[in-house]
Amino acid sequence: MVTITVLGSFVIGITVRVPRLPVLGEGLIGDLFDLGPGGKGTNQAVGAARLGGKVNLIACVGNDLFAPIANELFEDEGISFDHIHRIPDINTAVGMVTVLPSGENSIVGHLGANLAMRPEHVDKAEDLIAQSDVVISQFEVPLDAMERGMELGQKHGALTILNPAPAQVVERKQLAHVDLITPNETETRILQGLAPDDPTPTAELAQRLLDFGVNQIVITRSQRGALIVTNDGTEEIPAPSIEAVDATGAGDSFNASLAVGLAEGLTLHDSVARANYAGAYCATKFGVIDGLPSRPNLDNFIATFKTS
Repeated sequence: MVTITVLGSFVIGITVRVPRLPVLGEGLIGDLFDLGPGGKGTNQAVGAARLGGKVNLIACVGNDLFAPIANELFEDEGISFDHIHRIPDINTAVGMVTVLPSGENSIVGHLGANLAMRPEHVDKAEDLIAQSDVVISQFEVPLDAMERGMELGQKHGALTILNPAPAQVVERKQLAHVDLITPNETETRILQGLAPDDPTPTAELAQRLLDFGVNQIVITRSQRGALIVTNDGTEEIPAPSIEAVDATGAGDSFNASLAVGLAEGLTLHDSVARANYAGAYCATKFGVIDGLPSRPNLDNFIATFKTS
């Protein structure tokens, strides 16, 4: 069994599907509702555990009625919560998700206790990191904590993966210990201080990220699959064609599968190809946690495309 350490967030997600986005001052009634645990760190931890990884999560929750949901989830999923820190006098993070019938979404969130994560919290988990095959983090925790996690991961020989979301401008030094980065196309631009819709070709922008010292870049492109960019060249990996229900969490499902695949020794190409299916599977379900596949779920899902 491979070991994955996730340094990331815990968020309570409140999701409503509506026929369209409201205009300012308008109230809309939705037809589907979901409330439950989430956050990029939690989603990726649960996703990796369901795919067969031994998962450790380093995260912070508040001192409120949402906090016990975290322990209940991690116990159910077999995830170590020895390093889930309960922070007094602050709320657990929340995210309010609006989903359209197309599956596209918009999210408004408050990071709450996640912002209390410090490098010292990461240091307390160094023994776990030292036993890990992969260490993965995101931008829903402070940058200094993320950097410390990547640094300790490399120190102990783990593959370090950064999913840079929600995106922000970064400096070269902040990616110094990142082996593999997984932005989407918009995030690829924001990371470099560009407008989200900058017209520069994505492959060209990915090449610039290589100059930051990152060895491998995987850019997720929704229904168009993923783009792998390394010093050896660029490769497009297609995604399966699906009818999306809710794209929320599809990127987290992708990253969880990618981490497990690489930890198990799959090539980058094969890991990305499998991760495309994991992301697609999630997008066919309403609600993130319910959309994260187990290994049998994912194998069967892939088989339906191979035999069709």
